[in-house]
Amino acid sequence: MSRTLFGTDGVRGTANAYPMTAELALMLGAAVGRYFRNEHSGVHRVVIGKDTRLSGYMFENALTAGLTSTGMNALLLGPVPTPAVGLLTTSMRADLGIMISASHNPAADNGIKFFGPDGFKLSDDVEAEIEAMVLAGVRPAQPNNIGRARRIDDGRFRYQERVKGTLPSGLRLDGIKVVVDCANGAAYKTAPEVLWELGADVVTVGTDPNGLNINDNCGSTKPAAAAEAVRRHGADVGLCLDGDADRILMIDENGRVADGDQFMALLAARWAEEDRLKGGTLVATVMSNLGLERFLGDRGLRLERTKVGDRYVVEAMRAGGWNLGGEQSGHIVMTDYATTGDGLMAGLQFLAEMVRTGKKASDLAQSFERVPQLLKNVRYGDGPLPLDADNVKKAIRDAEGLLTGKGRLLIRKSGTEPLIRVMAECEDEDLLSQVVNGIVAEVEAVA
Repeated sequence: MSRTLFGTDGVRGTANAYPMTAELALMLGAAVGRYFRNEHSGVHRVVIGKDTRLSGYMFENALTAGLTSTGMNALLLGPVPTPAVGLLTTSMRADLGIMISASHNPAADNGIKFFGPDGFKLSDDVEAEIEAMVLAGVRPAQPNNIGRARRIDDGRFRYQERVKGTLPSGLRLDGIKVVVDCANGAAYKTAPEVLWELGADVVTVGTDPNGLNINDNCGSTKPAAAAEAVRRHGADVGLCLDGDADRILMIDENGRVADGDQFMALLAARWAEEDRLKGGTLVATVMSNLGLERFLGDRGLRLERTKVGDRYVVEAMRAGGWNLGGEQSGHIVMTDYATTGDGLMAGLQFLAEMVRTGKKASDLAQSFERVPQLLKNVRYGDGPLPLDADNVKKAIRDAEGLLTGKGRLLIRKSGTEPLIRVMAECEDEDLLSQVVNGIVAEVEAVA
């Protein structure tokens, strides 16, 4: 069964333009409500969180209308990180969870992510079934079975206690100065409060959301402001979250940025030493650097690669019985603690390692030497997909020939934005630039 509404992480797009309209959100709410109400008996509940985008109010109301029309009782959490929705779906015994967020995208975009009753994101097959229900129409509940909606005021605090509980008992962050960039997003209260409660000296960036400034020159996609704050305040470390706080980048005391690959390397090695890394395996996507794979191999560990999307990482982890995975972009998934990527929880694990070892962030955040990697994005319009053009296909074939035995090439369409992503790795940086720029030029010619 095909999926056209859903991308790599739910439904996403520009607010008030298809598919992110209030009308479609209402239909999605009705469809997912009917789907999960059919699966379970008794009281039917859905928890709904959102980030700080202005359009979140509109989608929250539309989803609530659709859900209650099929008999679901909506529990509204307000602004909370995406991982909080996964956690509270299970702890509140809900039938499903919904997060309204476009993650790292600009404020004009929004999205809808779904979690099943187990707190994990839905599979492709389930999303396809829900999409079919949207197209076919959904039978509403009888008048006396219409659901109710209520605000849940303490959802954020429940999540904060869970996050703090992932640290070893008694561990505190006293004496550590931390810059935390919340991207003017969902964790703008949660992250500073958790760090302060654990004893850190906290400097905040991106904690003044106004509905329109989420991810605006801040957060994990634009870490320059946080890096500058680290240097200006003489901080020990910086934590850069994205708009819904399910990903993180680390910044050392010198302002140098470390991505998710470096964090996964640190944690995998540490967990392996403690015999905690299940199956001696780390799960990451095809985007992760070859240097990470070599780092793991040198320690007798293996890297299991998946297609791009933290949802696919989690699916592979569950299928293989592995407990650590993530993405280069900063999604870090630790299924011993959470059902999805959790930026704040991952940041605390890094801080705990600083406390445990007494080492500086710069000593922990660069575990391996990266193989030169170049990634460029090309935005395209409403016409034919550029990857189908003959000139682009030829450029890709030529590049693959040049890289044979020297590196690797990855070309893909983004699942969250109208972008073609062109990535290559190669020790020869001149060749690397040649193949990537050559493909980009051909894509731009038809985009």
